[in-house]
Amino acid sequence: MTRWMKAVAVVALGAVGCTQEQKPAAAKRAELKTAGGSTMEIIPAEGQLPYCMLFTVSEKGIIRQLTMTRENRSIKCDAGKRIYNSSFRVPVAEGTVKAYVFFSDQRIQAGSVAQQLYDLRDKPRLTAMDFRLPGSVSVEMLEFTPKPGGEPVTGAVVGTTDIEGSAEGSQTEEAEVEEQQDVAPPKVTPPPNGGGSGLTATDGAR
Repeated sequence: MTRWMKAVAVVALGAVGCTQEQKPAAAKRAELKTAGGSTMEIIPAEGQLPYCMLFTVSEKGIIRQLTMTRENRSIKCDAGKRIYNSSFRVPVAEGTVKAYVFFSDQRIQAGSVAQQLYDLRDKPRLTAMDFRLPGSVSVEMLEFTPKPGGEPVTGAVVGTTDIEGSAEGSQTEEAEVEEQQDVAPPKVTPPPNGGGSGLTATDGAR
């Protein structure tokens, strides 16, 4: 092999090495912190849109809305402060959950998000492009695996039987959110025919 051929080979190998370098991971829009056992907290990062709402989707397909107000819309979310000023307890029996945080530039109705999230529940990973929502919206997905300890999940089960009804059971005014720390377990009504996918119970998040 001549010197010229060796030089070409070295350049080619260098180019291949550069193409195989991984790009740095995109910064997370929110951070999930384990508060012990089956309890988690989610904290928005700097530079996010001012409003948010939070849902979880379990391995068993159970969808829960964790941020609820009387109006059933997005809540104000500040960087560095835990969402809803609360920690959330996830049932161990439901396995690993995907926590979806929807950031938006305006308050949006949770019913529309719940319906679309239910329709897309079998898709492995969701982005803002998968949803039809007003204004500017971004989505962060975080995973959490609960361990024994703590109480049942907070929030209302989301499904098909009452998409617009989830606001009905919310007993918390948005103004009260900042003053309350932990969320009491909701009263959950089983969906029709024993299924696990109904938007069945919306007894207050607090």
